[in-house]
Amino acid sequence: MSNFEDYNKKIEVIKAVPDDQIKVPHHIPVVTYIQESEHLFGWCKYDKEELTAKGLNWKVVEDLPVRCGALREAESKWLIQQSERRESAKILHREFSKGYNLRNELIHHFNYAFRDKSSLIVKVKEIAGRKSHEGMVKGLYALYVLGHINHYLLTDIGFDLKMLDLAAQMSNELATKKDEASFESEEYLEAKNFRNRAYTHLKEAVDYIREYGRYVFWRNPARLKGYRSDYIRKLNKRSTRRNRVPEPEPGDVPVTIDV
Repeated sequence: MSNFEDYNKKIEVIKAVPDDQIKVPHHIPVVTYIQESEHLFGWCKYDKEELTAKGLNWKVVEDLPVRCGALREAESKWLIQQSERRESAKILHREFSKGYNLRNELIHHFNYAFRDKSSLIVKVKEIAGRKSHEGMVKGLYALYVLGHINHYLLTDIGFDLKMLDLAAQMSNELATKKDEASFESEEYLEAKNFRNRAYTHLKEAVDYIREYGRYVFWRNPARLKGYRSDYIRKLNKRSTRRNRVPEPEPGDVPVTIDV
């Protein structure tokens, strides 16, 4: 079966993974975990008799390729979501500059048009004081509303009221693009959550098989190595090297002092 077919076959099972049991692949890349899982599938087939004799459910082993395919597809869908948002963020960065320029220009005109209206100047200053991107986007729409309410003051200075409509349009467009670039959007979080559920579903099987393998082959290093993560083993080895305390050179014996 293709990854897409595996995904569709497992979609309901993956959705049913309890929220409090969801695992996140913090310590190993998903692509590496899938590769190790596929290697485990090939490895344990040679040990079927010994493993099943101790109670291992062989159907779990046979299900490994489908779980791998489902996770690979789920990971792909999530990575697409990531890529789309990064591209949207690049576009948004350029559009934000235009938004700030328009807001600053409107504030300049408003300050002059409302110079004799202290209550309006306070509102303009409040809008100008918003420093975040979100504040700027909302500020554009607030200026659109404030300008229309007091349009007679703006026309007195020859202000082009079409700029107010442009502010409203830009505010709406930036808000939409901001959502498209957000890593907190519902669509993105759903894809990430499903990827984690698919990882959990595969990990459940991998842990189950590896546990039996370590139990059965505890005195057979040649077969035991296939039931451990080579990636984690190398990671732990590098960590041990970094944290190792150097042994003293010959003659560098710690001095003891009698008190």
